Amino acid sequence: MSTRSELGPRPHLGYTASLIDRAADRRIDDALLAKFAKDPRAGAYVIGGEQVVMKQRASADPLFSVADANALGAVRERIFLGLLNDAPRFGFGLDPASVEPLKTRDDLKITDLRSIAVQGLVDAAHLPPLAEAKAMLGWHARHRFCPNCGTPTRIVQGGWRRDCPNCHVEHFPRTDPVVIMLVIAGERCVLGRSPRFAATMWSCLAGFCEPGETIEEAVRREVLEEVGIVAGRVRYFASQPWPFPMSLMIGCHAEATSDTIVIDRSEIEDARWFDRKELAAMLMQRHPGGLTTPPPVAIAHHIIRDYVENGSDVFR
Repeated sequence: MSTRSELGPRPHLGYTASLIDRAADRRIDDALLAKFAKDPRAGAYVIGGEQVVMKQRASADPLFSVADANALGAVRERIFLGLLNDAPRFGFGLDPASVEPLKTRDDLKITDLRSIAVQGLVDAAHLPPLAEAKAMLGWHARHRFCPNCGTPTRIVQGGWRRDCPNCHVEHFPRTDPVVIMLVIAGERCVLGRSPRFAATMWSCLAGFCEPGETIEEAVRREVLEEVGIVAGRVRYFASQPWPFPMSLMIGCHAEATSDTIVIDRSEIEDARWFDRKELAAMLMQRHPGGLTTPPPVAIAHHIIRDYVENGSDVFR
């Protein structure tokens, strides 16, 4: 069985450990937010749809001055993300169509956030505010009209609320909880495959929590639905914001109390049992069949690694 040293140092979990103080109490002060926007220390992350605009230097830099961000194109929404050592940080949302002409510029690099994280294109400290900005700007793009009466809504509180001027309903951003779990039976566990995965990749099972459901109930239901396995004990591992579009991944280990896999092909493409030795080879990219796990940016990688290192002790 592989030791921690053979697997190497634990990688950082993407989009977590933000250094930004969200300063939520400052969002209601429009005059202060306007002052923040003029602060010479202020910085802005610029996003158009799924694309992140970055300065192309020795390495990619996603943080622009407010003036430079405004010069890139018409800004549809501005989100106050918070303060980093008292320096204001914003998310600027461009119309996706206005990003296309920017791709011809040699001084800019434009790509999607998932590629930025997986390829390590920016310093890890930029990933949490980029995730915050992308999730919030995506929410605004999908909620321009009041779902209660259909009237165009207006942005307030630094981008953290939309108000309807007609029916006066206040609309707040939502986060969708998703359980993601590794189903364990002693020295082996179940991994599944989605048709969207790379050809070699296997991962944890996952699914959205439903209304009126606890995390544990969601884990057991999703496991039973996707692979026909009955799960007993469920232990929380860690969580990860996942800005695609705006979910919270709730990582768990679940103990299998049955053994026969029955795959729901409408949910997943395939599933099978793996032992810890095979998982270790996958984590180290030494699997004889070339099979892999998700990259370290994803919480699934960390859930799997914790089991490889600790076995059934993950339930203690």
